Order: sequence, then structure tokens, then C-alpha cells
Amino acid sequence: MIVVTGGAGFIGSAIVAELNARGVTDILIVDELGKDEKWKNLRKLRYADYMEKDVFLDAVQGDILRVEVEAVIHMGACSSTTETDASFLVRNNFEYTQALAQWAADEDIRFIYASSAATYGDGSRGFSDNERELDRLVPLNMYGYSKHMFDLWARNHGLLDRIVGLKFFNVYGPNEYHKADMRSFVNKAFHQIRQNGRVGLFKSYRPEYHDGGQKRDFIYIKDAVAITLFFLDNGDIGGLYNVGTGEARTWNDLAAAVFAAMGREKAIDYIDMPDALRDKYQYFTQADMGKTHVAGCRVPLTRMETAVREYVTEYLLKDDYLGA
Repeated sequence: MIVVTGGAGFIGSAIVAELNARGVTDILIVDELGKDEKWKNLRKLRYADYMEKDVFLDAVQGDILRVEVEAVIHMGACSSTTETDASFLVRNNFEYTQALAQWAADEDIRFIYASSAATYGDGSRGFSDNERELDRLVPLNMYGYSKHMFDLWARNHGLLDRIVGLKFFNVYGPNEYHKADMRSFVNKAFHQIRQNGRVGLFKSYRPEYHDGGQKRDFIYIKDAVAITLFFLDNGDIGGLYNVGTGEARTWNDLAAAVFAAMGREKAIDYIDMPDALRDKYQYFTQADMGKTHVAGCRVPLTRMETAVREYVTEYLLKDDYLGA
């Protein structure tokens, strides 16, 4: 059985959908459905069982999980970059991952977990996924630091050669509808454009970047899933690996792609960035994909304009979800 934590969430549900497309249904989905709409991501998926995250952890720690697990793909976490409850993030993102990783290592279970490009901070120290350079990184927000804490713990406890941590960059695509303010810009822009024909982008507060010229490494969900499952298929590989395209594109580029996909004229307003965000904003991210490629992962990546068009026309306009 394959366990997918966060399996009702954005990346987790897309992983389950791709496993289903492979004919795999012996899947235990672990999540916390709460009161939002992410339960809808489950409707097209095929899986053997579902457990709430606390029940699953109790079963693992109490040695009462009565299934044979071959792999854990741990995507469950609080992914809000604006979350200010540091203790909650430590419990949810760090300590929970610690417990699962140690259990998986003790039971010789393949363990793949979601780290984040937020661990790289302002990018001034580069975007290398070399484990030896972890101590140099300074995340800008507590979410990024909670992920960084586990990366450091796994390395310092000798686990990183036995597990895989994936540093996801800016992922967008179907099944993120429940994420409220943490939805991708593509999703937000689609609704803004449909409502009033315009879209808002943050002004730049650094002279080297013009308004909307800040750059990020944007990766389509289907490509991110393909990279993730490469590491499931190649169980002898361990370590930290970036999940991005290796190409930084501007927010202006991304906005233009959404307008084009919707057949609308481009109309962008540049808006003030909230004061609370200005010191925590990443102006540039670009995954160094060299290590991932050396590992043998050569997933054909979808050009941003093509991916945005598919997301808009095949999913957003149809209010549709991934799933076999």
C-alpha cells in the first residue's frame, strides 16, 4: 500500500490521480478535511481507505496500523506563507514529519516528503539543493523555516541518504481551488479577469525589478507530480532535490499567459504590497535542477504558456478536477 498524506490537498490529490492513471488504487489517503472544500478533490480518485491525520499518527506510533506499507508520500502540511503561529507550524510541519520519517526509516519504508523553495529565503545564497549548504539558508517566513528545520534534522540524523525531500517551487494547476489566499496567481487572476477584466500585480520596491518584473520559477502541477513519482520509482535515491523548471519568468509573463488563455486583452494594475509582506517577499526564485537531472530525472516540462492555457481551458472554465 502507498500512503499519501495531504492526499485531499493540491499536490497530494494530483499524485493520487496519477497513481490511479497507472492503475494503482491500493492507496491510503491521510488528511484533515476540516471545513473547506478540498474534499471535492477526492471525488474522482480511487483509493483503498482514508484516515484523518491524527488518527494515522496514533496508529503509527501505537503500532496498530494493520496494513503493509511500501511507501509514504508525505505532502501533508500547513502551506500558508503568512501563518504566524510558529508553535502550530512546528507541531504540524516539523514534529509530525519527524515522527513519520523515523517510523518509515525503522520499518524500511520508502519516504518522500515535501520541502519548499521557501527555505531559500531571499535567494541571495542561491538555490542549490546541496545538503552540505543547508546551514547557509535563511528563510524569510515561519512556513519556510518549519520546512528548513526538518531538512536540517533529517540531515543531522543521517536520514537524508535514505529518504527524499522535494523542494517545490511555485506550483500551479487544478485541485488548488480550496486553498483560499494560498491559491496560485493563475487561479486568482482567472477569477479577477472574469469578474472585472483586469488583474492586480504587486509593485516592486527594489530598483532592479520593474513593477510585475519580479521573477519566480513556476511549475505546472502535472510536471511536479511526474518528478515526485520519479523518486517513488527509483527507491535507491536519497537526498534533497529541487522541483522546478530551472527557468525564472516574470509575473507580467504569467499574467499575460492567463489573459491570452482567456482570449482577453491584457489589463494590469500595479498595487501596493502590504507592509507585512515587503520584508518577506521573494523577488527571484529559480531552481537549480542540476542535481535532479544527475539523478536521472529528465521529465519533459510543459512551457508556461501551454500549461496555463490547459489549466484555464480544461479545468478553470469547466470547474473541473484532476482524477482518473
